[in-house]
Amino acid sequence: MTDKDFADLYRGYIACLNDQDWAKLGDFVGDEVQHNGEMLGLSGYRRMLEGDFEAIPDLRFNIELLVCQPPRMAARLHFDCHPKGVLFGLPVNGKRVSFAENVFYEFGEGRIREVWSVIDKAEIQAQI
Repeated sequence: MTDKDFADLYRGYIACLNDQDWAKLGDFVGDEVQHNGEMLGLSGYRRMLEGDFEAIPDLRFNIELLVCQPPRMAARLHFDCHPKGVLFGLPVNGKRVSFAENVFYEFGEGRIREVWSVIDKAEIQAQI
């Protein structure tokens, strides 16, 4: 797989998230996926994402930076949204916030098997 193919695969994953096309999530995420060291499995990962969209109805993943080095990938994602209540322990309560997530992935057999995510909570806190 070329770096371009690898990047296109990731863009497909982001489109799947933004469309909330949960039926296709398994095309991009492995059955035994881990998130920040915790084994969630595909069903747990889907529940986590569904919870994110429940808490943030206008959630949209925007790729700012993408670095590919198969089987690993790093991305900086940007969010500009209106969370309904508490977000990452912060009382946002519908206020518009803009923040970034730095996320690293490891792929296996063409699907995401590990995710390490760091969200800039200080950026959110400065806005509320």
